[in-house]
Amino acid sequence: MTDLHETVLAEATVSALVSNREGLYVDATFGRGGHSRRLLQVLGSSAQLLVIDRDQRAIAVAEALALRDRRVVVRQGSFSELGQWLTLSGWMGQVSGVLMDLGVSSPQLDAAERGFSFQADGPLDMRMDQDQAVSAQTVLAEMDEKSLAELFVTYGEERYARRIARALVEARKKEPLLRTLQVANLIARAHPSWERHKHPATRCFQALRLYVNRELEELQQVLPMAQNALCSGGRLAVISFHSLEDRIVKQFFRQGVAPVQDRHAMWNPQAQALRPVFSYVIKRMEPSAEEVQRNPRSRSAHLRVVERLAVG
Repeated sequence: MTDLHETVLAEATVSALVSNREGLYVDATFGRGGHSRRLLQVLGSSAQLLVIDRDQRAIAVAEALALRDRRVVVRQGSFSELGQWLTLSGWMGQVSGVLMDLGVSSPQLDAAERGFSFQADGPLDMRMDQDQAVSAQTVLAEMDEKSLAELFVTYGEERYARRIARALVEARKKEPLLRTLQVANLIARAHPSWERHKHPATRCFQALRLYVNRELEELQQVLPMAQNALCSGGRLAVISFHSLEDRIVKQFFRQGVAPVQDRHAMWNPQAQALRPVFSYVIKRMEPSAEEVQRNPRSRSAHLRVVERLAVG
């Protein structure tokens, strides 16, 4: 297992995020700290950086960084707790920038024992927080066929969800589903149409990971918290890697950029539209061809950045 991780869109993200070198910043998805280290290179001596992760190994790296740099504050847990932490610290409404790099990190994927990858044999785990009770193994052992198919559709947009769910349920009657390659091979055999350059288990493994870690639900919770955290001119940068999470971010930003109708507008034609909350800094950016060549896992990344307009 390696903790090496090439940070996606690092320069573009930090350049777009930092508008006040002495401000308060949040890296809500610390990972192995690539974005945080780049931020610390840019930020001034009086700036502070709150870093958050729910992965114990990531927190160990973050705490080591905090020992070397007094500007770093570490919190372990989900970023859906952001509002609580910022309120307790007095940062709410004072933050100059919030960064979220969504999804699973390369060290998590590359560690077979974490169970995220369908390309290496390991226990069927997929928990970002290894203290939580529910793992992918739990889901595949307990969920009925209909619910499992719905999971694969909702979180994986898998066209052959029902067929795959049926195959997994039949297989677990004969032996427990305990290993990643065991499940990946079952999915591959059940999948009638393989996409070029994509393993047939890709969408189902994504669905299991998103469900186990409640990633989409927590993203929907944290975006309004991040908005409220920002001061006037503060910025929110989000890097997403698949259509489900990118759609949530895009819609949230779009609603914030567009004028909002006053709640009485339907009864009063003269009612004015409320002011937008955000303006775009980067509507959408993808990695360069050079970055994708250097780091193939960056190929599906999308960066979106907005700035908070005057508060109040």
